[in-house]
Amino acid sequence: MTDIFATVTAPSVASRPVRRRRLALRHHATSPAWARTFRDRFPFRPRASVTGATYTGAVTSAAIDGAGPGRRPPGTPRENLGGAAGILRRVFGYDSFRGPQLEIIEHLVGGGDALVLMPTGGGKSLCYQIPALIRPGTGVVVSPLIALMQDQVDALLALGVRAGFLNSTQLPDQRRAMEAEFLAGELDLLYLAPERLRSESTLRLLDRGRIGLFAIDEAHCVSQWGHDFRPDYLALSALHERWPSVPRIALTATATRATRAEIASRLNLESARHFVASFDRPNIRYRIEPKAEPLRQLLTLLRAEHPGDAGIVYCLSRASVEKTADFLTRNGITALPYHAGLAARTRTANQSRFLRQDGLVMVATIAFGMGIDKPDVRFVAHLDLPKSVEGYYQETGRAGRDGLPATAWLGYGLADVVLQRRLIDSSEGDLAHRRRQSAHLDAMLALCETVQCRRAQLLGYFGESAEPCGNCDTCLSPAQTWDGTIAAQKLLSAVLRLHRERGQRYGAGQVVDILLGRKTPKVIENDHASLTVFGIGEELRESEWRGVVRQLLAQGLLAVVGDYGTLALTKASGSVLSGQRQVLLRREPEPAARARARARASRPDMDPAAELAPAAAARFERLRAWRAAAAREQGVPAYVIFHDATLRQIAAQPPATLAELAGISGVGDAKLARYGEQILDVLAEAES
Repeated sequence: MTDIFATVTAPSVASRPVRRRRLALRHHATSPAWARTFRDRFPFRPRASVTGATYTGAVTSAAIDGAGPGRRPPGTPRENLGGAAGILRRVFGYDSFRGPQLEIIEHLVGGGDALVLMPTGGGKSLCYQIPALIRPGTGVVVSPLIALMQDQVDALLALGVRAGFLNSTQLPDQRRAMEAEFLAGELDLLYLAPERLRSESTLRLLDRGRIGLFAIDEAHCVSQWGHDFRPDYLALSALHERWPSVPRIALTATATRATRAEIASRLNLESARHFVASFDRPNIRYRIEPKAEPLRQLLTLLRAEHPGDAGIVYCLSRASVEKTADFLTRNGITALPYHAGLAARTRTANQSRFLRQDGLVMVATIAFGMGIDKPDVRFVAHLDLPKSVEGYYQETGRAGRDGLPATAWLGYGLADVVLQRRLIDSSEGDLAHRRRQSAHLDAMLALCETVQCRRAQLLGYFGESAEPCGNCDTCLSPAQTWDGTIAAQKLLSAVLRLHRERGQRYGAGQVVDILLGRKTPKVIENDHASLTVFGIGEELRESEWRGVVRQLLAQGLLAVVGDYGTLALTKASGSVLSGQRQVLLRREPEPAARARARARASRPDMDPAAELAPAAAARFERLRAWRAAAAREQGVPAYVIFHDATLRQIAAQPPATLAELAGISGVGDAKLARYGEQILDVLAEAES
């Protein structure tokens, strides 16, 4: 093959044969078949060195055969940042950095510590991967995601980056081979689970090698009161004590100011520079709807707006996960369950299917999702109320990582509020802990009940101001408020009289029946028809009264007590009953109005082929079919080969030569060498 690249400013290179046997051993190989196919899977491994100021890049026959540019020799001086853009283009296939990426890279390459907050899909990994390719030594990445390390390493190997991992899934021979490569300086990135850094043998291994940097991924796991706390993260503060000259970068997709301060304190990063990117994910449409028949509502969402799309459905309990997955499957939607009660082998198999196959729905508890790098998740749905805004943001952020339109849908009802309040009251921990949980829930309820822009409310929680977005439910179908003071007084009075006159407490259902004047068997049995509040609430429907109860709970004007979720007054109730406090309530749009809003806001652009001309759409589908076949053959997720966004650009602007293909975003040297001719063949067949 002839050279197709001109000389560009970037690091110079040296060549060296790829050590295929060692790579096959150290990779998570489970059968000889994997080792036999390794040569075909990752034939070209471009490297960046720091020995010069220019980079003469070429895709040659030697590169195709596996003798590509090699790693800089140990002890080479650190390069200036002129090479970062070249690495971005040649290795990762992108033309420009996003947001603060380059500034973070410069800071880390220069030896500085950093705490980085960047939304899911914002490109956090590049902030340590590129410095690891520039700085002498190996970048050590601390990640809690043992089950996903295989795919993370696969994706890097496909880019020509020498990556590996050490964790409990490996056989002794594999671990020894990996350790040998680390000590020989033949790894760019080494992934470790945090618990391995509590092992003295691992610490001694790192002492013997050369470490370029430490990257602490999912850094919010160090927050003891956070939603993903991992005790092993607390020991990571010792990294600076043992290796004081090695720069550290801690990264997370979500953290309030208080959580950021806790991360910095616990990881000994108080003097680190903080980089905070915008939390906004403009491609995600946030929607929160009152629960009616949640499974039917979910099915309508999937059939009407996301047919054939990959997505995640979150449920609070294992039983709900199983029920929901079964319901979707019986209705023709391929859905897989995931929760801690399943056998480890089943969880691993279901996760692998979700990552590798198109159009699957994963129904899961919050045990699933951290680190999932599947870019084409088109929706995330919650059938139960998340416990915090941080958790909600983290989970919904798994949609639309490719930047294409995605939906975050939440079904929310009175039972959610009652359950969450009861869980807090019965939780372990001291009063301060329960207060923190209550504060998290109050913020989540405020997000659900807002009549303002949903996105602005979400961003405001993280300290970021925003104008109305025009792309959330409250912007597209504005909710109205009404003076609910009298309704609140009636409901609170019913709760008060039941307790004061009868010594009784009941849940919302019985209280609403009393207000509506219903002579149910329970009302008759307890002579509740003789209460002065019986039948005084006939101006509202049952669903409206339940909405009043829900919103009074959200505003702290009503409480849930006991094991049975009965209602009780709070200290703030008195000001409402005395007329000293006005109560404004949200009026939910009628079902027909919500349907009209959905019709107005329907998103044909949810289809990855949307906005493509018919001929381009046909090319796109052919490219997706080729990618799916290649992914199956190689045993990797489809996105490891190319993202949908890259295939869209190829389909819309079909290249005629390898040089033109090299200009497509997401096509780096390794993928051009591996897949370039195949893509041109697919395009030629589409035109024939």
